[in-house]
Amino acid sequence: MTWSWEVFFEVIPIIFKGMWITVGLTIVCYLFAAIFGFFWLFMDRIPFKPANWLFKWIAEFIRSTPPLVQLFFIYYAWPMVPVIGVSLNPFSAAVLGLGIHFSTYLSEVYRSGIESVEKGQWEAATALNLSTSQKWFKVILPQAIPPTIPMLGNYLIIMFKEVPLASTIGVVAMLHLANDYGAQYYKYVEPLTVVAIFFLILSYPSALLIKKLEDKYNRRFDKKYVTES
Repeated sequence: MTWSWEVFFEVIPIIFKGMWITVGLTIVCYLFAAIFGFFWLFMDRIPFKPANWLFKWIAEFIRSTPPLVQLFFIYYAWPMVPVIGVSLNPFSAAVLGLGIHFSTYLSEVYRSGIESVEKGQWEAATALNLSTSQKWFKVILPQAIPPTIPMLGNYLIIMFKEVPLASTIGVVAMLHLANDYGAQYYKYVEPLTVVAIFFLILSYPSALLIKKLEDKYNRRFDKKYVTES
């Protein structure tokens, strides 16, 4: 196969249309994962041990299986399950599959942030007779979430790179459009190269921003450590 600049420039506007679907899918999946991650976190902290063990096992099972298999199950197998029997469109299936998969990782990020909150903060919230919701949303989470921002950002970039898996169930994003063009004209190198360039353009600045946030937090942590010492 020979490289064609004509094909390269011809395919750019086609892939560009799919870029917005890729970005939109990433944002929706990440928001779903960020919210659902708290579900795993709170289920892990409930006092009823059998339920606690069950949700831990489910989360570990989801983390241990490939997201592609989960996407296939939700889109192709789920409608055939007698009890569920729900058919989802490709976009919704991708949001559900990737969102749940990454929510199990984000819950561990939240956990690390919560465990970093000093014991005295918990005791102070209890001493002030705050309700459970006030304790979490006014005392614990405002201190637990900021240190986790770099890690949360890293998972956003990872999810962005995993979103092309959604093309396997019919989401018409960048990779899907590139494969369609290649199948129609027997030209795969140029459209796939354009896809790679778009991913680089979008992900590399994001990675630099996350690195900057991480360095900023580390400097703040070091300054706090020196002050306390």
